[in-house]
Amino acid sequence: MDRNEIFQALSKLRKGLLLIIVTVILIGMAFFPFSKTLLRYIYEANLKVDLVAEPSSKVPLVAFAIPEAFFSLLKLTLCASLFLSIPVIFYQGWKAFIPLFRLKGRASALAIFLASLILFYLGSFFCYFVTLPFGVKFLLGYQSAHIEPMISVAKFISFCALFIFGFGLTFELPLLLALLSYIKVVNASFLSRNRKYAFLLIAIVAAVVTPTPDPFNMGLMGVPLYLLFEVGVILVKIIERNRARVEIPASAIE
Repeated sequence: MDRNEIFQALSKLRKGLLLIIVTVILIGMAFFPFSKTLLRYIYEANLKVDLVAEPSSKVPLVAFAIPEAFFSLLKLTLCASLFLSIPVIFYQGWKAFIPLFRLKGRASALAIFLASLILFYLGSFFCYFVTLPFGVKFLLGYQSAHIEPMISVAKFISFCALFIFGFGLTFELPLLLALLSYIKVVNASFLSRNRKYAFLLIAIVAAVVTPTPDPFNMGLMGVPLYLLFEVGVILVKIIERNRARVEIPASAIE
């Protein structure tokens, strides 16, 4: 892999950006009429919590400026459009950079693309259905009769989108390790020797990505991420074993 190949890959990716932009815009235009419905679902999944001051009332979403509600729906539409456009985005990236790895067989290259999609959506749905509701309810648990939460709809959407996309990308860890192993940047012995540093790095990432700093919610992110790291180590070992079988020493050929 040399510098020219990297520049060629970036050039291919740049050409694919137009298709990505068009896809995001078209999906966004089709999705915007349903943005209020999606916002209601996200609200009911995370913010349907009783107020301490008014037990019969729920935590409301509020708009602090006249155009905030409209722009918040636009932001939600953009986030949803990006989320649904991930297959196109990943495909353009895959098509641009996969030649750098010189994989043998189209099936292997296709498997990488499918694995990237599965891992991203697995992490995103895990965040939406497990981590995010626990984290939001934990933070809202600090309300009292004198502290009534008033949550900006724009900040709520940004908060949810940040963690959903963050979880989706961090779940790509085993695939990233496998690709780095394939181009001989890391190996299984290096990863095994540095498990304690990987554990520390995962703890830091979990503290940053999870919506709350408490150990329970950090564990909801950290434990799956560490398991994914171990899966990545196993994949690296498999890649090295297969490479050893394919690479015949010159002495054996002679």
